[in-house]
Amino acid sequence: MKKLNFKIILQMMGILLLFNGAFMLFASALSRYYEDGAFHGIFLAGIITLLTGGLLQFATKGFKKQIKRREGYLVVTFGWIVMSLSGTLPYIMTGEISSFTNAFFETMSGYTTTGASILDDIESMPKSLLFWRSTTHWIGGMGIIVLAIAILPLLGIGGMQLFAAEAPGPSADKLHPRITDTAKRLWFLYFSLTIIQAILLKLAGMGFFDAINHAMSTLATGGFSTKNSSLAFWNDQPLIQYIVIVFMFIGGSNFVLIYFALKGKFSKFLRDEEFKSYAFTIIALTILVSIIVYFNAEVSKVPTDIQVIAHPMIMGELESTFRHALFQVLALVTTTGFVTADYTTWTPFLTVLFFLMMFLGASSGSTSGGVKIVRHIVVIKNGFTEFKRSMHPNAIIPVRYNNLTISRSIVFNVMAFFILYLVAFVIGTAVFSFIGLDFISSLGASASSLGNVGPAIGEFGPVNNFNSLPVFGKWWSSFLMLLGRLELFTVLIIFTPYFWKNN
Repeated sequence: MKKLNFKIILQMMGILLLFNGAFMLFASALSRYYEDGAFHGIFLAGIITLLTGGLLQFATKGFKKQIKRREGYLVVTFGWIVMSLSGTLPYIMTGEISSFTNAFFETMSGYTTTGASILDDIESMPKSLLFWRSTTHWIGGMGIIVLAIAILPLLGIGGMQLFAAEAPGPSADKLHPRITDTAKRLWFLYFSLTIIQAILLKLAGMGFFDAINHAMSTLATGGFSTKNSSLAFWNDQPLIQYIVIVFMFIGGSNFVLIYFALKGKFSKFLRDEEFKSYAFTIIALTILVSIIVYFNAEVSKVPTDIQVIAHPMIMGELESTFRHALFQVLALVTTTGFVTADYTTWTPFLTVLFFLMMFLGASSGSTSGGVKIVRHIVVIKNGFTEFKRSMHPNAIIPVRYNNLTISRSIVFNVMAFFILYLVAFVIGTAVFSFIGLDFISSLGASASSLGNVGPAIGEFGPVNNFNSLPVFGKWWSSFLMLLGRLELFTVLIIFTPYFWKNN
């Protein structure tokens, strides 16, 4: 094995910093427009980030731009870390978040599209910083799509190859020009959908600033809101919430399939097993939750003057039950994490059910976190296949997905992912318990952080935030966010001794 090419790694870090810095300068321009007092801090943060990125670019110019597997793992992992470290500067330099730990937690939560926050009063923040906060979501969301389609198949991350064949991604152990073409198309699609949602939200009655921010958070399936009560702020405006519901569903769908659908190839949606399973799961869970809420739940309250309607028999609104049920199911399955109600008050069974939803994830090739539907499909199909093999030990019975045979290496990789995910969740829970959290809160914090969900259960439920986490807990949660966001293997392999051997 050849030595690591640190120049390509540093150059990639430089590109990311330039990208980050440019968005910071845009946020500073917004600060000047709104005169919110944060201009100098954000502008200085942007200049520092740009200069650092520029220096890295200058120091690494003039070499063969070829990336191998080991460099790929390091670029992906350290790319998210570098983005998060530089992303803390606007918060720190404006003094709005003075603690580096808190600033890093908020930023990592943004880039990993987790949506967990330490802010107690979001609405008191300068608008430019709220925009920067939403921008970290938006950058992270698109980065995940490009990562999943162009990079993870290159690194051999199991499960991702199942849809990568549909995308014009890399076919060799280096960055292929077609990756750039893929990224451009997906960025344009992502940008267009964001603008469309923002316009629709504005037309539905949301303010322009709020519309832009929520569109960025929704498409990224992130969950950062400009309001303390999240989407519950607009509980009296159902159209706004339905628009968010539609785009949460889109954000949880495979963007490659969306791209083909826009080209008129709708049959790919209809034939795709993952999409059909994703849609069926949302429908089935919504019906189940609606029925239980209709007959059992009582009116709950979020920390705002707006009542959250959770029982139509009291309020006389069947539509409200369906809307809140659908909204919260989508928010958790797609790991968006927006809130319209405190679902932990909707009977103990629903609390458990919503907790289990944190392990679903939406479609591969989407901006959502979690395990992903495609992996659940593979595991279930492999289970049934093993039953058949037990009855017919000499028969060759492959696992099929979309009517194609899945290689055993992918099946093994998916199974390994499940085991690692479970182990990471258990260890995560144990660590949170060790630092003093109660059992339920430990379960919730671990599942939420690893699945990039945002709201959890217990002390970190939908009407609370993560500010009460101890300092070590925030760093541990940040690590779990990164681990879950980058599909486990990408991060964990760096900690193995053979990764660093040159032969």
